[in-house]
Parts: sequence; C-alpha cells; structure tokens
Amino acid sequence: MVREFPTLRQQQELNWAALQSFRTLAGRVLDDFQKQYGLKSNQLALEMSKDDLSTDQPASEELQQALTDLENINAHLFSIEVLMEKIFDVRVPETIEDKFKELAGELAPDPLNPDRLRLNRLLHQTPDLPDKNQT
Repeated sequence: MVREFPTLRQQQELNWAALQSFRTLAGRVLDDFQKQYGLKSNQLALEMSKDDLSTDQPASEELQQALTDLENINAHLFSIEVLMEKIFDVRVPETIEDKFKELAGELAPDPLNPDRLRLNRLLHQTPDLPDKNQT
C-alpha cells in the first residue's frame, strides 16, 4: 500500500475509503440485526432479562454482547471519521509530498526491481539458510 500510494494525500484518501467501507458494513450489519429482532440492543437486553425461561439464553446473551460491541465499534468509527476530516484540512507543500514518495520507496521497495531480484536469488542460494523444499 505504501508503494502504490506514496503521497500524504493518497494515504489520506485510502484510509478514508477504508474507514467508510468499514463503517458502512458495520452499520448495515447492526441495522439488519436490530430489524431482525425489532429492538435496539438496550431493549433487547431488557427483553432477554425478562425471559429467563428461555433455553437459548447463553446464545441470546452472546448476541446481545455482540450487538453492544458493534454499537461501540460504530461509535468509535464515527469518532475516527471526525478526526480524519480534520486531517483532510491539512495541506502540505510539494516538498513534503516528495519526501513522502522518497521514503515510501525506501519503506516498500519494488519487489520486481532487478537489484532486489538478484539479491533474493543470492539469499536463496546461501547454504546457511534452510531450503524451503527440504523437510
């Protein structure tokens, strides 16, 4: 990801897109479960505590906890989204973007670079390294 999106702006956009997809999916799962049970997780907890005769109580408690956790995840994702909006307000000069590109090349070098391929071949021929094919 660093090699393919080496600038600050590209990293911002990539993280924003990932955050949006995560929020969308988590929100949809929560909504579907709430529609399926027709209750918010707090109401679901009250209903389950009233219905102590249920033979499926451990599964219900597990579902209740999962829905509560999912609500918390969604709240945290919303907070992250607000912070990301602040990050998008930051504009950096081209020299900073160039430094991002330079360091991205160092952090995530091209695996198909001829020098890197030669080095990998040499490393795989080194006798003190275990061969993958030997058992």
